[in-house]
Amino acid sequence: MSQETKAGLRGLTGGAAILAAALTLTAGTAQAEPRTLTITSLYSADKPQTLVWVKFEELLEEKLPGQFAINIITDGALGGEKEEAEGILLGSISGSLSTIANLTTWVPEGALFDMPFMFRDQAHIDAVMNGPIGQDMKDLYRAQGFTVLDFITYGSRNVISKDPIGSPDDVKGKTMRVLPSQLHVDLWASLGANPTAVPITEAYGALETGVVDYMDMTKSGFHALKLFEVAPNLTETNHIWSLGVMYFSNNVYNSLTDEQKAVFQEVAAEASDYFDQLAADEQDASMELTLANGAAIIPTDIAAWQVAMEPFWQSYAEKVGGMDRIRAVVDTQ
Repeated sequence: MSQETKAGLRGLTGGAAILAAALTLTAGTAQAEPRTLTITSLYSADKPQTLVWVKFEELLEEKLPGQFAINIITDGALGGEKEEAEGILLGSISGSLSTIANLTTWVPEGALFDMPFMFRDQAHIDAVMNGPIGQDMKDLYRAQGFTVLDFITYGSRNVISKDPIGSPDDVKGKTMRVLPSQLHVDLWASLGANPTAVPITEAYGALETGVVDYMDMTKSGFHALKLFEVAPNLTETNHIWSLGVMYFSNNVYNSLTDEQKAVFQEVAAEASDYFDQLAADEQDASMELTLANGAAIIPTDIAAWQVAMEPFWQSYAEKVGGMDRIRAVVDTQ
């Protein structure tokens, strides 16, 4: 308490002095309540999609103590990806994660990242998304009401097969189980394969009986569905990556001070790296289990697949903004 305050209180007696002192102390120690941000996750508390927000909250508290409280709503309680995006625009949700594919409803330019065999590895993805291409995407999202703080990587699809597949030539004449997507059908047909849409619930039997020779799948799905029992070979093509965003509503972000905005950006960068590592570890752990059960990893040269992709890229270029955009991603170092 300052000397001036003490002098002022000496002029009061009894209850008045006690009340004045209490009010003075309260005013000096009171702090604003933390601002609550509502964050959604489609998954349970132990999954990377939720743990990333726990990390975000921890980092935010370290750098801006007492200013924010993160309320994480798990298990898709407020709806799927589309509903989450709509909730962010309406203001009922502060922030979340989303696949880029989901946000093509608002930013169709994101379809570029569905192009197969564009990315060499995670380092290549980081170089693209942290550069001018990623910044252009952030600007497009912001124009639609979304502030993207950073990009994340959920994982990738790889080729699994009964007989080893090491190069694009190895798929010619073979029958492939594909997702019911025109892009996937066109992709494998362009390499000389026979694409066949088979429900995932029937994929095991189709591989076992020879209805299809190969398919693509994430490493975690390869293990979870026990597909290694009937298709023991996995070629690490990483041909289609599932990319996403860590994003907030423009209204939430715009309401932050400049200091808070800088911290949010810093925290998101660290949290997104944490998510990528968790997701990669989850895929690697699944792969280790399949290897222990007799699966094998088949080596391949991604550059050879990219050469084989050129006609396909050309055929789809108009749909994703032109061949220059595809080449800009592929050629990023």
